[in-house]
Amino acid sequence: MEYIADTERYGKMKYRRCGNTGLFLPIISLGLWQNFGKETSIEIQKQKLHKAFDLGITHFDLANNYGLPANGSAEENFGKILKDGFGKYRDEMVISTKAGFPMWDGPYGDWGSRKYLISSLDQSLKRMRLDYVDIFYHHRPDPGTPLEETMTALADIVRQGKALYIGISNYEEIETKKSIEILSELKVPCLVNQIRYNFIERWPEEDLFDILGSSGVGCICYSPLAQGLLTNKYLSEIPEDSRAARTGTSIAERYFNDKNMLIVKNLNEVAVARGQSLAQMALSWVLRKDEITSVLIGASKVIQIEDNVSILNHLDFTEDEIDTIENILKTDDDI
Repeated sequence: MEYIADTERYGKMKYRRCGNTGLFLPIISLGLWQNFGKETSIEIQKQKLHKAFDLGITHFDLANNYGLPANGSAEENFGKILKDGFGKYRDEMVISTKAGFPMWDGPYGDWGSRKYLISSLDQSLKRMRLDYVDIFYHHRPDPGTPLEETMTALADIVRQGKALYIGISNYEEIETKKSIEILSELKVPCLVNQIRYNFIERWPEEDLFDILGSSGVGCICYSPLAQGLLTNKYLSEIPEDSRAARTGTSIAERYFNDKNMLIVKNLNEVAVARGQSLAQMALSWVLRKDEITSVLIGASKVIQIEDNVSILNHLDFTEDEIDTIENILKTDDDI
């Protein structure tokens, strides 16, 4: 059956200006890092994308290496769905992709060289069956390539019409400031920095948010739920079949310890008192910062998208709630 978008979709979402540009993004964007590869049927992926769009989510975030178990499969599947009718709304979408992590063998398939970035984007456009993306990111800083080379390649990509805007991702304070300066000199301003930020990982609050705000650069936050830690899934125990239960996984190594588990339980009490789930409160908390344009969510099920979008009805925090949360997050490291 032909997909027809909900005509009331724009009234179901809030939008924020990205930095000081003319581009507005939904405060909730959909990331295709997981659950959009070969492990999930195209039909289920289509249902999630359609539901997101019907709820006013216009920004879809990808990268060249997204999709399990094969790099590029998320872009490939997204391209198939665009071709199957979703693409008629292309001009109402903001589609982003990235390059910076290992993608193919040899010295030209990783990091931030001019050759890798331009070749990777060409491949991404073919997989998604697009002429251009709205945002193209360098996915991580490259300590072995001059920043000038990486930023010049990004600027040239915009001049070639393959991307409308340029972004950086996982760049910390010094790297961010220098990148913004180089791109400004090249007359292709940096649109946005995409970073990891949540209750547990708050390093951007030290200096990065101030740099982005004063430079007129937007900010998109990924992993707002700490890869599932900040949901009801782990409140009582770690399920045996979960990613967190598997030794060596990033979620287990990064997030799971006694201190964080206590923080999660105490935060959940605040969320319940607010009339939200822990996940909903975690998203609302990230969006409390003026510097943040949008928060990225993932979804294995349609209902998760609906639950996340419902935070639009409860984004504000009282001073008492903020104080309580701050005290919880200061939980002693010795626990």
